[in-house]
Amino acid sequence: MSGNIRLLADTLAAAKAEGRSALIAYLPAGFPTVDGGIEAVKAVLEAGADVVEVGLPHSDPVLDGPVIQTADDIALRGGVRIADVLRTVREAHEATGKPVLVMTYWNPIDRYGVERFTAELAQAGGAGCILPDLPVQESGLWREHAEKHGLATVFVVAPSSRDERLAQITAAGSGFVYAASLMGVTGTRETVGAQARDLVRRTRATGTDLPVCVGLGVSNRAQAAEVAGFADGVIVGSAFVKRLLDAPDHAAGLRAVRELAGELAQGVRGRA
Repeated sequence: MSGNIRLLADTLAAAKAEGRSALIAYLPAGFPTVDGGIEAVKAVLEAGADVVEVGLPHSDPVLDGPVIQTADDIALRGGVRIADVLRTVREAHEATGKPVLVMTYWNPIDRYGVERFTAELAQAGGAGCILPDLPVQESGLWREHAEKHGLATVFVVAPSSRDERLAQITAAGSGFVYAASLMGVTGTRETVGAQARDLVRRTRATGTDLPVCVGLGVSNRAQAAEVAGFADGVIVGSAFVKRLLDAPDHAAGLRAVRELAGELAQGVRGRA
């Protein structure tokens, strides 16, 4: 294990050693602006997030709900480019020393070039990539270059994933497993549901030693504490984006995401 994938592994292991789940935040690059997005990512890391996923805005975000779609649209209309995503990763990692991943659909990487993207992400200090629409059976080229540059490959599993597929994914992935708590798109929800607990159990039953982190639906301290009771990490995205969208100005937005990160950090420590 090399590069910042080790930092990611050590961060998740340190949270486990403290008897708690890790808090993983998501924010798209370029939202509300490139500079503003970098400030927001730094803010959530400084306020209690252990890891951040930086979203690469895409014009056809099939997994994302209306909140993240709105933010992606703002970023794309602002002219965000992959270079801005990599700059966001670099500045957030250098400022905080914490692991920063990129969450992206496959098409932008395929067009940019796999070797180019993995090399530049590693140079920026990135810990790896979450690739929600890349089938594990078609991931060989990506994984070859990711491994060469010391990057994690995080796959997404869902309640519909059969046990055989869960075993394939956990065998091929690295860093952690992203367990989507329910079928559907991202967004905040009243309850996270029993499906998430069962999916974590089934994923661990493959024999993997990868941490299993749960996302889709968590938006407050109580939900974070609930998920922290059975998952290695709690992933929160839409709730952070909504705080920025709802804020009257950028300074207020930064205060709002700091406050939420602090609350969620307390939530994941609820069982410590």
